[in-house]
Amino acid sequence: MNRKNILSILLFLALMLLTFYTIFHGNDMNYVWQTIRKLQPVYLVLAILTGIFFVSAEGLVFWYLFRALKCRASLLSCIKYAFIGFFFSGITPSATGGQPMQLYHMKKAGLRIADSTVILMTVALIYKLVLVLIGIGVLIFWYPSLRFYLENYIYLYFLGLFLNTALVAALLFIMVSPRCFHNLVLAGEKLLIKLHILKSSETRTKKLFDMADSYHEAVVFFLQHKKHIAVVTAFTFVQRFSVFFLTWLIYKGMGLSGHSMLTVIIIQATVYIGVDMLPLPGAQGITELMYKTVFSVIFPGAYLTASMCITRSINFYLLLILSALITAVATLLIRRVPLKKSAQDSRRRISDNAF
Repeated sequence: MNRKNILSILLFLALMLLTFYTIFHGNDMNYVWQTIRKLQPVYLVLAILTGIFFVSAEGLVFWYLFRALKCRASLLSCIKYAFIGFFFSGITPSATGGQPMQLYHMKKAGLRIADSTVILMTVALIYKLVLVLIGIGVLIFWYPSLRFYLENYIYLYFLGLFLNTALVAALLFIMVSPRCFHNLVLAGEKLLIKLHILKSSETRTKKLFDMADSYHEAVVFFLQHKKHIAVVTAFTFVQRFSVFFLTWLIYKGMGLSGHSMLTVIIIQATVYIGVDMLPLPGAQGITELMYKTVFSVIFPGAYLTASMCITRSINFYLLLILSALITAVATLLIRRVPLKKSAQDSRRRISDNAF
């Protein structure tokens, strides 16, 4: 593990401890614990399965798009890439570490970088686009309630919506403009050379431009096969709403009533939109603070802290632990493959010398 990842983990742990202190400070945790124990086991299991589906759904999208590009990638491998992305996104600011690590593992599996890159960018674009469309819909059709529930966090919601919209626009521009992508590739290489991370190489530059051309070909393929994009977009809506639906399961599991499923789902969606682009690993701290404000009417008394602990534990911390285990196993397997190949090569050389 490199120094950057170690620093990310340390920052993540520091934020986690500070978050836990903020949550538990001033609360009667015995009462909160008694409230947590009231959660019906059936709803708890459904919530956990919903959380696992939320991450696995990205793997299903990877698998569908790789098949569209005639690439060999198993469904289990694609789900593995999704969990790897969730882990590194969760421990890095603004979730910047997820896609590079997914690309690394895809490359190690023998998938073309150009194909993997366009699929990762397509998934990222649609993922953010769906969140923007949800955010705009809430703004148009639910604005009075939005102001009521969010209170002072309404400005954070506008910031999150703006940042996500800007990112969608940037990704669209890069994907449809091959010249722009060429310039970005060249600028990235020059920066790495200037920082003495890479040495100047005409061969590498040619390979990078070949990769850029392949990337554009893949983009053109998806533009010509709008059916695949439509299917992925529709499925991404299901994926997005699944994690919002998780909060509703906790609400029902605690035996509460009086608020509709749609209200709980929309409120949870506003929290995600508000914190999605903030430069904090896992959006820790701010997510919990915003949750306690916007859900204070939905979950009364000790139910508020209890629901936050359960919801956040399932839709983030539990999934992060599961993702960490999958990432660790995947990394160990990658390291063992070269060792196996080296051992096989050594045995072949010994055998050849014997004859």
